[in-house]
Amino acid sequence: MIFKICGLTTLADALAAVDAGASMLGFNFYPPSPRFIAPDLCAQITSVLKEKHPEVIRVGVFVNSSLPEVTRILDACTLDLAQCSGDEPPALLYKLGPRAFKALRPTSEKDLQNLLGIFPVRSTPPAYLVDAYRPGEYGGTGQSADWGLAARLARKYPILLAGGLNPGNIARAVTQVRPWGVDVASGVEEKPGLKSPAKMNDFIQNAREAEEEYSS
Repeated sequence: MIFKICGLTTLADALAAVDAGASMLGFNFYPPSPRFIAPDLCAQITSVLKEKHPEVIRVGVFVNSSLPEVTRILDACTLDLAQCSGDEPPALLYKLGPRAFKALRPTSEKDLQNLLGIFPVRSTPPAYLVDAYRPGEYGGTGQSADWGLAARLARKYPILLAGGLNPGNIARAVTQVRPWGVDVASGVEEKPGLKSPAKMNDFIQNAREAEEEYSS
């Protein structure tokens, strides 16, 4: 299973996330978010990560950014992927191609099918990220995604499950959804933007134990 620690704002937290077992790290470029990071600071962090942990996938989280802005930040911060978490038009995803994947926030089976018909699926994992729907908000709410819808999608595509995950519920989420990977931000924090190494370790350990249980 892939573990993505998102909303990182410091090098210490990024390195602690890798030590805990994360293989994807997320950096949030949405200014209203309490986990926002300036591109210049992100570039300093990713330059160290690229040297020390080149195997780790570095992800930029964008909300309703333009194509020039996304590509500029991807290049300046040496990021591998763009996670489009807003109300982006499908054309943006098509233009970014394999450099991007869409965060879906379905509210029903019909809504999910409509979203799948609009947004392209990545040819390599993750195909999509599934997050919780909350009007006017774009992730990081602490609210759980619809695990039933996510499980149906996970049977067809390699997805990242996000939304309200924490060390206490991750085992149940993994057992029910069986996703390709999981994504956490607020659930492993001391306060918004600052991670807890202990919580990151517990989160990943609990997820791994649940995966081993259903795989055995």
